[in-house]
Amino acid sequence: MTDVLRRGRVSLAFGFLVQGVTFALLVTRIPAIQDRYGISDGLLPVFLAAVPILAGVASVCTEQLVKRVPPSVVLRWSQPLVLLALLGVGAGDAMWQVAVALGAFGLSVGALDASMNMLGVSLQRAYGRSIMLGFHAAYSLGGIAGASLAWAGAHWDLSLFVSYLPVVVVLLPAALVGSRWYVDAGAQGEGDERAEEGEAAGAGKGGPVVFKLLLPLCLVMSFAYIGDSTVSNWSAKYLQDVLGSSEELSTVPYNVYMVMTLVGRGLGDLGVRRFGAVAVVRAGSVVAALGFAVVSVAPGAWAGIAGFTVLGLGLCVIVPQTFAAAGRLFPGASDSAVARLNVFNYVGFLIGSPLVGGLGDAWNYRGAMLVPMVLVLVTLLYARSFAPEADRYGDGHERPRTADVGRSSNGL
Repeated sequence: MTDVLRRGRVSLAFGFLVQGVTFALLVTRIPAIQDRYGISDGLLPVFLAAVPILAGVASVCTEQLVKRVPPSVVLRWSQPLVLLALLGVGAGDAMWQVAVALGAFGLSVGALDASMNMLGVSLQRAYGRSIMLGFHAAYSLGGIAGASLAWAGAHWDLSLFVSYLPVVVVLLPAALVGSRWYVDAGAQGEGDERAEEGEAAGAGKGGPVVFKLLLPLCLVMSFAYIGDSTVSNWSAKYLQDVLGSSEELSTVPYNVYMVMTLVGRGLGDLGVRRFGAVAVVRAGSVVAALGFAVVSVAPGAWAGIAGFTVLGLGLCVIVPQTFAAAGRLFPGASDSAVARLNVFNYVGFLIGSPLVGGLGDAWNYRGAMLVPMVLVLVTLLYARSFAPEADRYGDGHERPRTADVGRSSNGL
């Protein structure tokens, strides 16, 4: 079983990496997409909002779909659809064609995100120790690679189709081959202990998810993505317009942010194993808030870049641990919990950009940066939700479990 889990872990990490590449190639070439199809500035937000809205719909539908087919099957076929949709974005020449392609991208990426994190949560439970941050580290690595490929395409003035085609040709068959080793740990059984945990929670695989209990994690997910979308949408403008940097230097904050998410997630699982998820989430929230504070008061461009660097190191641990916490909170219905929680990924993305932009225009952008800072700090109020009830002391710290200690030497 250990060999099966090890292969499942590696193949799923590769799936996360592929998605990181794909998503970065889309979002970093939005100006080129706008130019190619003649999308006006007024219409562009409609196109951009449609993607997360459709993704949220698909995530809800995935909750029902995985009751009939395993999450691995959903992931196996949604990932090629995402890649083909990306290619479709670059292949058309009429506005209706890019609308269809972006719609297909949104629907398939919602199913992909949900099923991918379902597998990650079930594998982590099977391993008996934190590995979820490692999957998201692979996503960050893919994002860095995708952004670099997008830069090369823009630098050499390549068309979108020419930029996307080699990536799809390489990654699509590789993803299909890798999907052979996906592991539906919950479907195959993860040992008597997990079965006992599920029974103790009073829920089978199709057991109910109590939204009142899930709500704190949903809020944390939204707050984290409001912060993330602030960086992705406004860091370049903030550095150039507020801190007076050059256009070239204004591209640096997002790059260092992605690098620090890779570093933080790469080390984060060790922190969870040593100190527990509650402590890691609390530390991440404080560090992320510190980063926003530095950005808000930065006297110049390099100080602003330092703030975004700190921000990436703190914010990166919250989302993976939120998915993991949902799986622990509903061990007998983790797929449903993850699917519902995943919707709030897109809620945060939809709220974040217009929230900061509107406050920046109406007030000032330095003040606007304080809003995601406050929201990230609110995560501290919900930190106890990141440990299962049975494993908490009264102060919210996790109680080490003998079974986890015994299993921690297995696997990778």
